[in-house]
Amino acid sequence: MTIRWTKLLLLAAMALYYTLVVLNNLTDFNSNYQFVKHVLAMDSTFAGNREMGRAIHSPAIYLIFYWTIILWELVSTTLFWWATASLFRALRKPAATFNTQKRVAVAALAVSLLMWLVAFLDVGGEWFLMWQSPTWNGQQQAFRMFAILALVLLLLVQADLDQQA
Repeated sequence: MTIRWTKLLLLAAMALYYTLVVLNNLTDFNSNYQFVKHVLAMDSTFAGNREMGRAIHSPAIYLIFYWTIILWELVSTTLFWWATASLFRALRKPAATFNTQKRVAVAALAVSLLMWLVAFLDVGGEWFLMWQSPTWNGQQQAFRMFAILALVLLLLVQADLDQQA
């Protein structure tokens, strides 16, 4: 039961994290909007880099990117809370039932992992060369979140057994 509780509490912690992220993005919209704007504009990458043709200089596109990220985070939030509730309801059920109820949690973790990998590391980090910026560089945070989510996923997918302690 300890391992089941651990899985459940880690999912709840991720749900709380994403709830706070969405709340922060909505209540302090401009802070992270500025982040998206500067990454897409590539205005703090190395001077004279040969990839500046990728830069975007459209406030409408900045908003589309930013709202896409917020919606992606909102989907993650919803999936994490749903997964937490599902696992809580299955906590004392047979292992087969508990294992089946992990599907939404796996989906939540996959959606979240993809956000950090695709949006931040691939698109922001490599396409828009975010790694070159001393100020507008979210790669450490993206990697940190990717690693946390991956570790939670690895623990979660371990099969639960009925004789579990």
